[in-house]
Amino acid sequence: MQARAVTKYIRISPYKTRRVIDVVRGKPVDEALAILRYMPQKAAKEVARTIKSAAANAENNFDMDRADLIVKTIYADQGPTLKRFMPRARGRIDQIRKPTTHITVIVDDGHEDYA
Repeated sequence: MQARAVTKYIRISPYKTRRVIDVVRGKPVDEALAILRYMPQKAAKEVARTIKSAAANAENNFDMDRADLIVKTIYADQGPTLKRFMPRARGRIDQIRKPTTHITVIVDDGHEDYA
């Protein structure tokens, strides 16, 4: 049985987020959260929040045991880019791109459900 959680429009680049999620992919939920707690990256906090949400969905919606949950699938997709402008010398402007990320987490308890 699987449960999922999605966090959208996070103001971090997908490239930087993928560096964090590669560390916790395939690990048990409690171990993944322990690893993320001590990572210095800003994305670690958002990834941990999404994993906690997926674990809560599994417990409350599907009656799964939290101790058995594993981060089966986790990925970061690119969201819409915010475009801003900065004035420069001689009346010119530079474009500033602020990327966003969508984080998806799927947790699995390892038991097959053939109902």
